[in-house]
Amino acid sequence: MLTLSGNGRLTRDPELRNTDSGKTVTTVSVASSRRDRDADPIYVDLVLWDAQAAFAVKHLVKGQAVAFSGRLEPRRWTTRDGQDRVTIEVHGVELEYGAKPRGGGGDADPTDDVPS
Repeated sequence: MLTLSGNGRLTRDPELRNTDSGKTVTTVSVASSRRDRDADPIYVDLVLWDAQAAFAVKHLVKGQAVAFSGRLEPRRWTTRDGQDRVTIEVHGVELEYGAKPRGGGGDADPTDDVPS
């Protein structure tokens, strides 16, 4: 099993979705800076399920700092023009969050427990 740990800032507000089987899920994108400040950031997609997804939608906002750790999982998909692609996502995420950006929404309290 491959794992990835990192930190960065959310690139957008989380949005809750429901699967056909009735589970709730959200995918949040995190931009992580490289050591070389002139280099483009690395973007990582975190997949959060059920209670953790609901927590993220309620409490996390675009621009907020997060730290994460989870297992890397490939997701295969096909483009509209029929090309096969693979996206690497982080699942089974342990998530910690930090300060919101100035003027950020949501109502997270730093003492709230983030569901695992």
